[in-house]
Amino acid sequence: MEDLTWQQAVETVEPHVVKILTPRGSGTGFLCVYARNKELCGIATAAHVISHSHQWEEPIRIKHYVSGKTVLLRERDRAIYINTNLDTAVILFVKGELPLPSETLKFIPEKKHLRIGNTIGWVGFPAVSPENLCFFTGAASCWLEKGRTYLVDGVAINGVSGGPAFRATSKGVKVIGSVSAYLPNRAVGTPLPGLSMISDVEHYQLVIKKFKDLDEARKKETPPEEVAENKNTEEGSSDK
Repeated sequence: MEDLTWQQAVETVEPHVVKILTPRGSGTGFLCVYARNKELCGIATAAHVISHSHQWEEPIRIKHYVSGKTVLLRERDRAIYINTNLDTAVILFVKGELPLPSETLKFIPEKKHLRIGNTIGWVGFPAVSPENLCFFTGAASCWLEKGRTYLVDGVAINGVSGGPAFRATSKGVKVIGSVSAYLPNRAVGTPLPGLSMISDVEHYQLVIKKFKDLDEARKKETPPEEVAENKNTEEGSSDK
């Protein structure tokens, strides 16, 4: 069987994608997990997109891209898990009437990673066109084992942070992580083309799948007072 075309891959991913809006700006997210009862859904994103809102218990709005439907999540309506070192996060909440797919996208196997040179695609809502889901692609340049992060030869514009990064294979789409940040080359002073960072998020699935309800999930969320401001916050999340 031939690999999916990028067009087919994007069409597969689109129903899982959401735009995340906070009082400070916006970013991208995607459905990554359902809890045991299927009523709770988890949206993966970059930590710097929502860390300030979590720390200060601000509202977060989730907008489903395909349907245009939104849900406003106040502090009591959600549980948030953040790893600022990896710049990853998951927002867990009751799905309600938000028309997300009944199944999540498949991830590459745990503790596996792509070989260098493989082509990766990702989508998000860039600041230059914040209402449109845009597609990007690039080659995996490096795998950083310590941080379980890829460096990718491609751009990650403000607003795309948190978007799903994936492979198009003969067996369908395989998610490899979420967009973290763009690292410009500043070696000569003036910023030159650099590399994007893609962070692994599958580790959250193992924890969240076990939860029975939101109350249980909230008891185990990352405490807001323990969330440190991420260095990417200012440059990665705002579309405004």
